Amino acid sequence: MEDIYSRYASTVYKYLLSLTRDPDAAEELTQETFCRAIRTVERFDGSSKVSTWLCAIAKRAHLEYVRKRGPLRGAEDIDALENALISESAEQTALKNEERIALLKKLHGLDEPFREVIYLRMTGDLSFREIGAILGKTENWARVTYYRGKEKLRKELDRDEQDTM
Repeated sequence: MEDIYSRYASTVYKYLLSLTRDPDAAEELTQETFCRAIRTVERFDGSSKVSTWLCAIAKRAHLEYVRKRGPLRGAEDIDALENALISESAEQTALKNEERIALLKKLHGLDEPFREVIYLRMTGDLSFREIGAILGKTENWARVTYYRGKEKLRKELDRDEQDTM
């Protein structure tokens, strides 16, 4: 199991970070994921990749985590995602703050699976192949969903920009 941990801990962590947008929670849930994997390793039948199996366990752990603490609301979501996505200077952050908040609000308002795919791509730094495997879909599905989600975001932002003129 040590070998599995060393090979897949980063992938599981990135996946959980994309879901939680909180490095501490992602780390804690990564540990929980591997504890659960150890307890249920006999159920792994090899019909999927190990990373897919681990991410499925991680997703269930995350859902339990959300149920226990309740979902984040409004500004907390934006702040958490912003902290995970941005590592710029204070000056750059201040200059782009309004645009960033508008984008994050629109992203948060997207329907599933668009939101989840975009979060995984942006915060998890995962490939389309990895995203497809995590969500039980194909690489092509992940790619198409990502680009359709981006187009929805772009249209929403354009519509807002036109409304303010």
